[in-house]
Amino acid sequence: MNFKDILHNLPEVRPPTEKKLSFSVKLKWTVIILAAFFILANISLYGLRQEAVMKFEYIAILLGTDFGSIISLGIGPIVMASIILQLLVGSKIINIDTTNPEGKKFFQGLQKLTVFFFIVFESIIYVVMGGTPALPGYNFIVMIQLMLGGFLIMLMDEVCYKYGFGSGVSLFIAAGVGWRLITGLFGFVGAAGTIGPVGAIPVFFDSLFNTGDAIGAMKAVATVLSTVIIFMIIVWAQSLKIEIPLSYDRLRGYNVKWPLAFFYASNIPVILTGAFIANLQLFGSLFQNWMGHATFLGSFSNGQAVSGLAYWVGSTDILKTLIDKSFRWIFLGQAVTHIIVFIVFSAIFSVFWVKTSGMDAQAQARNIIKSGLQVPGFRKDERVLETILNRYVMPLTIMGGVAVGLLASVSDVLGTITGGTALLLGTMIIYQFYQNIAQQHAMDMHPAMRKMMGN
Repeated sequence: MNFKDILHNLPEVRPPTEKKLSFSVKLKWTVIILAAFFILANISLYGLRQEAVMKFEYIAILLGTDFGSIISLGIGPIVMASIILQLLVGSKIINIDTTNPEGKKFFQGLQKLTVFFFIVFESIIYVVMGGTPALPGYNFIVMIQLMLGGFLIMLMDEVCYKYGFGSGVSLFIAAGVGWRLITGLFGFVGAAGTIGPVGAIPVFFDSLFNTGDAIGAMKAVATVLSTVIIFMIIVWAQSLKIEIPLSYDRLRGYNVKWPLAFFYASNIPVILTGAFIANLQLFGSLFQNWMGHATFLGSFSNGQAVSGLAYWVGSTDILKTLIDKSFRWIFLGQAVTHIIVFIVFSAIFSVFWVKTSGMDAQAQARNIIKSGLQVPGFRKDERVLETILNRYVMPLTIMGGVAVGLLASVSDVLGTITGGTALLLGTMIIYQFYQNIAQQHAMDMHPAMRKMMGN
């Protein structure tokens, strides 16, 4: 048995036998996976010192997890595997042609094998380095539980991708963002289980009418306003697109428009960049716990980076420091580096994703030709269509990656609820789920539309 045979025989969720799943079936499986995610997030690891995992809560949202639960690894292994393979394939260190079915299958198998490796690797590292510290004698038991949770997340992601709306990775992030956004706005229960004003809105009214804390009220208002403004900008930017006019070669006079979104690579660049920075901070903290001193990755206090690389790629809420007069110029320098890192990496991951996921001009031209479409006034030739699409696809890929990275990093600096990166991801993911659900529902309601789209 050669290496390719191993990749092709890895455990997987069997794809549906139906050519097109109905709206009700996709909705059912999406709800089931979402419910399973919340159930698993509330199953605590047996044999874990719970008080030691609270310091990692600040990155839990980006990893689609709840530290201390059986799914503490979250989407970390999936995203890390994706980042590494994107870089290796994009830089041609590993030469895989993902444009043909065999190459695509090989890439997916290699990605799954890499996910398996990171599930085992991170499960061991989390326990050994104190990320999820076990009680004496329980190290192996906690590792096994982490591995089990990691495998469940991987399988749930695959089920959602094949039977639901979109990917499980996106669904888990959206679920975490929505949950924390509601508690961040209206929460009355503190981290220790105490009852009191925790969310921005209760804090505002409590500061204004009970404690007379004007600064606290201003901080709450600034948080809510920055969240609302960024949310509106994201929704507006989501609607930006370029439409290429096309016509059916067999139906004269019938024209359609092929939309190319401004965020061409969608939220993938931010997911990869945000998870990369989150893992950098996580492993920096783990290395400090393990070695007993800070490393070049940074020095951490209560889970927050206070120096080193992790500090400079992180962010500080500038608005709050201005309001309570604790602003220091180093915060501005940190904000600049945070924004630059996000923009650069988002652009890079955007290009790599488009080239390896079949979204480049060549693949799009092939899809358009297969659909029986052509650009009016041009020959029906794949090479001609590819030349036309090249004017738009790569510029949109780079500009969209830069724009989405800028939005995420600026949102972080402004201190939006759940953090800017998480807010951006949550908004974009929910918007995409809405579009997928609306399209699927419309196709189920109108069989003629389904036939026209070849489904």
